[in-house]
Amino acid sequence: MNILLEETIVQEDLKALGVQSEEALAKFSRVASGLINHGVYPKAQVLLMFAQMIESPKKFSFSKNKLTNLALYTKHLKEIGQEIILSDYGKSLIEAENAKPKFELTKIGRQANVDIDLREEALAYKIYGAAQIEQGALDQMQTAMKLPISVAGALMPDAHQGYGLPIGGVLTTTANTIIPYAVGVDIACRMCMSIFDLPANMIQKEDKLLKKVLTENTFFGIGGESGKKFDDSLFDRSEWGAIKITRDLKDKAYRQLGTSGTGNHFVEWGVLEILAEDDLMNLPKGSYLTLLSHSGSRGLGGNIANHYSKIAMDKTRLPKEAKHLAWLDMNTDEGQEYWLAMNLAGDYASANHHEIHDKIARAMNQTPLKRIENHHNFAWKEQLGDGTEVMVHRKGATPAGANDLGIIPASMTQPGFVIRGKGIDAGINSAAHGAGRRMSRTKALRMITKSDLREALDKAGVQLIGADLDEAPQAYKDINKVMASQEELVHVLARFSPKIVRMADGREKAED
Repeated sequence: MNILLEETIVQEDLKALGVQSEEALAKFSRVASGLINHGVYPKAQVLLMFAQMIESPKKFSFSKNKLTNLALYTKHLKEIGQEIILSDYGKSLIEAENAKPKFELTKIGRQANVDIDLREEALAYKIYGAAQIEQGALDQMQTAMKLPISVAGALMPDAHQGYGLPIGGVLTTTANTIIPYAVGVDIACRMCMSIFDLPANMIQKEDKLLKKVLTENTFFGIGGESGKKFDDSLFDRSEWGAIKITRDLKDKAYRQLGTSGTGNHFVEWGVLEILAEDDLMNLPKGSYLTLLSHSGSRGLGGNIANHYSKIAMDKTRLPKEAKHLAWLDMNTDEGQEYWLAMNLAGDYASANHHEIHDKIARAMNQTPLKRIENHHNFAWKEQLGDGTEVMVHRKGATPAGANDLGIIPASMTQPGFVIRGKGIDAGINSAAHGAGRRMSRTKALRMITKSDLREALDKAGVQLIGADLDEAPQAYKDINKVMASQEELVHVLARFSPKIVRMADGREKAED
């Protein structure tokens, strides 16, 4: 198991690079401490950047970056004859970096700009829980099924209106096409659950400890960042350097590793009751103290989504009602770039959850009995029941193949469920991703009062840290009705009851 990276740069590290004078050591130490303690870069990256800057201070002083002032100082020393001479060790760091394999996408050719008409008739598709789904979501799904690239689709019972494909929509398209807005803006928004070998009554007996561990190891907000990392090995991967957007976003993604966003993102303690023994679950029936989180790929995924959605809409020009369903051709540079970036964002989202769960497990001096996780905003290359190869877009839908374990949460006062998929072709091997909203955020803020929220929390025995009225449980559908509408799609293996919930508050939502 990884341990928390306790990193610091001491003067011996700097002297090894060639930094010798007391004044220079003080200036370099101050910059190094700021970069590491604020989670901007890991120690190895800071030492490499120092080496690169000492070798070429002029280059670093001309561009605005975290080392600009230090580069100006180093450049000044050179001009007055007190140049810092990079050591052989420092040169070896640069040589090792230059020798790393580079990930390069094969150039195929750019996608052409084309005007596309919709089919006159929409393809038939299965709707689960139609009585609970608003008309706007039904209309959006109908439009999606008119795309000339659409092959099959399904609408989950938690569906509601979004951009392009409705949230809760599952759309399969031809294997060589991918729709950024059918994946969603929060690429790889996902669930992660850690089940501990600890008694469920810790929720009552040790609630102060659990709240303390939760607040000290979670960070929320649009601009939320974290400091010391538990495991930053994802950032060693060469894919980060393959395309400009991931190169540009790598540092921001590093700073945000181990954080959650706003809206319905949460980290919470609760009680998991295992209802049925299953070979995939592989745990005996009973009640367990459990940690559950919901968030995605943060600013990395959002920027990738917006960048490639714009490209798709420029390249594939559709009628106004379908413009957000524009696609990229996988046999072009743009399609391959998005595929790489989406998958990297997916791995980052997973690492993001692991960072939170591992830090909390460490604070509790525990190793989870089991960890369960799944994306619900993503695209997968799959085969339909008849063997047809397709691209499956699940925008707010849980993978529910016959060998898939998944998590379907609800609101902060309703239970969530661990499910095993049944692999139903009509449902495109999918299920709901939550309870689904029954009122918009604007309406919730207007209609629900603080006393309404407090009453609901007290009744359910839930302690809430953060959150705003737009996430009040009254804004969500009844999860029991949602689950009843998809009995055809999933086996329910366990029920999770939230008890200590941490979400972004109003101040964190307003952060830049």
